[in-house]
Amino acid sequence: MVTPRTSPHLTAPCSLTDATGRLNPDAVGWTTQPMHNTDRIGHGRVGFGRNKRWEYWAVTTPDHVVALTVSSIDYAGVNNFWVLDRRTGQEINQDAVTPFGMGTTLPGSLDAGPTTFRSKSLTITITPEADGTRLQARGKRVDVDIVAALPEGHERLGVVVPWSDHLFQYTVKDVARPASGSLRIDGVEHRLGGGEAWATLDHGRGRWPRSITWNWGAGSGRCGAHEIGIQVGGKWTDGTGATENSLLIDGRLTKIDQLDWAYDQADWRVPWRVTGSGVDLTFAVEHVRHVATDLKVIRSRTWQCFGTWSGTVTDAGGQSYDVTDVFGWAEHVEQLW
Repeated sequence: MVTPRTSPHLTAPCSLTDATGRLNPDAVGWTTQPMHNTDRIGHGRVGFGRNKRWEYWAVTTPDHVVALTVSSIDYAGVNNFWVLDRRTGQEINQDAVTPFGMGTTLPGSLDAGPTTFRSKSLTITITPEADGTRLQARGKRVDVDIVAALPEGHERLGVVVPWSDHLFQYTVKDVARPASGSLRIDGVEHRLGGGEAWATLDHGRGRWPRSITWNWGAGSGRCGAHEIGIQVGGKWTDGTGATENSLLIDGRLTKIDQLDWAYDQADWRVPWRVTGSGVDLTFAVEHVRHVATDLKVIRSRTWQCFGTWSGTVTDAGGQSYDVTDVFGWAEHVEQLW
């Protein structure tokens, strides 16, 4: 077993796994840029059934939320294209679950190549480019072509979460990426950009416990003269010595330790609270997305709430910033996979 300890700041490239496919102890820690090679996850027979690989991108605008998921969990590919009209609350959802990840291509490590999913009714392509990432998808009613820019010096949180030497997760949470491009719904085009559209990445490679519960919250926006990115999580990292909590202020990352979450599971629209060192935030709910899946082998319940973050955050240098109506989400997920 991996002994829980304070997660160190890593500054040199490393491999997530050792030669046997188990967790490399020297890989446990966090980074401000992606530095982990995760090529061994999902290849060969090591850990089959526990390997989880995914790319999740969400793009938020004053009018819409667009989310793309391409994933392989060994025995299935779980893919999704989802759009929310913030004005009306209407959701457009298209799922595609395939046996053993059929139709899904994921690079071994972040930005090492394109991510794709292909079926008769849904295509998703995520392509790393020199100055950002291009997100393209086409479904039954919706198609998108969006670039999530990667400004020079923009920092991205990478974290290894160690449950044991054979169960562990590498995640990159990348918030406040300026987005531009087009969203077409039922033939009507909506242009994105103008400093009002933001992209967020959840990149994952690892081997997970069969049952897990997590919180995840994110938000991106501008408050006065500053660009603010919020990245908070909970439950799933408890007891590991790692957290996925951070702030991004004008592209620079401040790592945050454990945070306290308070929310009402009997009424998801009651404001949520996330507090701790450097963070005092309230989340006001605008829309609740509830998803329940029961495919016997896979069961999950998700309450993903969209709305606005307000309060104060403090960076590593001790400077406090007021956060006012930064749009994003907070979620509670119970997963059996």
